Amino acid sequence: MHSTLEFLVNHGYLVLLIWVFLEQAGLPLPSIPLLLAAGALGGMNRLNFGVALLICMVAAVSADTIWYELGRRRGIRILHWLCKISLEPDSCVRRTEGLFEKQGAKSLLVAKFLPGLNTVATPLAGIFHMKFRRFLAFDAMGAVLWAGTYLGLGYIFSGQIELIAMKAQQLGGGLMVLVVGALIFYVGYKFVARQKFLRELRISRISPAELKEKLDAGEPLTIVDLRHSVDFEADPETIPGAFRMDASELQQTDERLPRDREVILYCT
Repeated sequence: MHSTLEFLVNHGYLVLLIWVFLEQAGLPLPSIPLLLAAGALGGMNRLNFGVALLICMVAAVSADTIWYELGRRRGIRILHWLCKISLEPDSCVRRTEGLFEKQGAKSLLVAKFLPGLNTVATPLAGIFHMKFRRFLAFDAMGAVLWAGTYLGLGYIFSGQIELIAMKAQQLGGGLMVLVVGALIFYVGYKFVARQKFLRELRISRISPAELKEKLDAGEPLTIVDLRHSVDFEADPETIPGAFRMDASELQQTDERLPRDREVILYCT
């Protein structure tokens, strides 16, 4: 049997508990291969499928509860901090808030399937003080759906997964080099793209102090608050004289954006 499957058999459910907890806590540890392997072992009667599913749910909900409490205690700042360390911080907050605004607690059912939104959705539930029992119920269902999907796939295709694992073992270090190389290329591409975006942004950026000087001098300005409605509800204070509009409306012709004066946009 492939070494990964042997490792799971020898160390049992403790590996699932710790690994899933750490991944859901935010560490970059891919759980899907482990869940598939555990499901395959269940299909070969080497692990109990029900126990494995229960352990994954407990691990995921435990980590999510920590993020929920952080969101409840620290507010919107914890969400912005999480998105700052993501590979796509400029869209992370908006995508998550859009999903949460439309689906509410139901978003917790699918958040674990969406890369980049998994860790962010749970503190958002705390930020808006979702009742803990409601959060716990939907988060537990989401964890069962997520873990059950990949454990179930491993169970159904247990024979094929073991064959793939054996082939991967035959490739040895070459496969690992290929996977690591692809990951480095992806992260590098995102980093370069973000630096280019920031360089373009700096050309037309204004600091809060500069804006205050313009306001104090009575310059004719149009100030637009582009914050998502979720952000506004969490922190309704705004710059005097600013009006709110959605970022998507900037692509449309809007009479509120005059062409004869300077327009200043701000968001989170």
